Amino acid sequence: MGSKLTLGRAINTGLRQAMEADPKVLVMGEDVGKLGGVFRVTDGLQKDFGADRVIDTPLAESGIVGTAIGLALRGYRPVCEIQFDGFFFPAANQTFSQLAKIRRRSAGVLSVPVVIRIPYGGGIGAVEHHSESPEAYFTHTAGLRVVTAATPEDAYWAIQQAVASDDPVIFLEPKRRYYEKAEVDTDATLSAAPPLDAARVARPGSDATIVAYGPMVKTALQAAEADTERDIEVIDLRSLAPIDYDTVADSVRRTGRLVVVHEAPLTNGVGGEISARVTEECFYHLEAPVMRVCGFDTPYPQSRLEEYYLPDLDRILDGIDRAFAY
Repeated sequence: MGSKLTLGRAINTGLRQAMEADPKVLVMGEDVGKLGGVFRVTDGLQKDFGADRVIDTPLAESGIVGTAIGLALRGYRPVCEIQFDGFFFPAANQTFSQLAKIRRRSAGVLSVPVVIRIPYGGGIGAVEHHSESPEAYFTHTAGLRVVTAATPEDAYWAIQQAVASDDPVIFLEPKRRYYEKAEVDTDATLSAAPPLDAARVARPGSDATIVAYGPMVKTALQAAEADTERDIEVIDLRSLAPIDYDTVADSVRRTGRLVVVHEAPLTNGVGGEISARVTEECFYHLEAPVMRVCGFDTPYPQSRLEEYYLPDLDRILDGIDRAFAY
């Protein structure tokens, strides 16, 4: 039987499943215990699993990730919560210099199965440092898996797969989608879920491809539906490191046009890497250059200006029009 869950509750339910299946799974972070997290994603977990497995930490992101690395080396599977995307940076040294490198540095002898959960993106009218899109930092760092869920169903399975992975995983959660509901098959087994690094065709089409991920998948689907003149395919990447280029390239070879959408700034973003790779692999199938619809090359603005910064339906439709101008 399925259950209708919000994306936040789906992550909570997935974490609960992972903790029930393995007593070595720990949840740690600022206010994750008694409060249940700022977005209540860990609500009820400390009550059910105890304060020794759902740990309220000091306000010190470097300490959270550093402690998680030590726990992982001792056989635990810590799941860290960073309250907001802009709060991650104090933990950058532990993440980039240690967490990402230990497995390779030890020639595979050591593994650090740490999950770092990060609410990310804009759209909630937050103050400075509470709305960021830092995914390019993580995808550029070899040794990290980077995933992001766009739907409750995907979030439910992906958090369990992330916890089970022996690689360190950056788990990006689109904060403005936390409270959107959808059906989730909580009775199915984990083996029935798609691979963690597989992209998903969210909407089939034949005239052009939109590639999006996380918070932009819903907006891309709305744009595809609004374009009544063309049949637009939408691909939800799901994994940003590694990227499922086979699914993307297969789509582009059929449609001949690609628009890449993300909230993060345009320059040196994930969209640029996708554009380069698709151009290399699908050059003779492309009818137009790859178009990018992204955030601007500025810091996230104050909340009242967010609507001008974030890609919306009109900007995506303009990107599609530009792809058909050739």
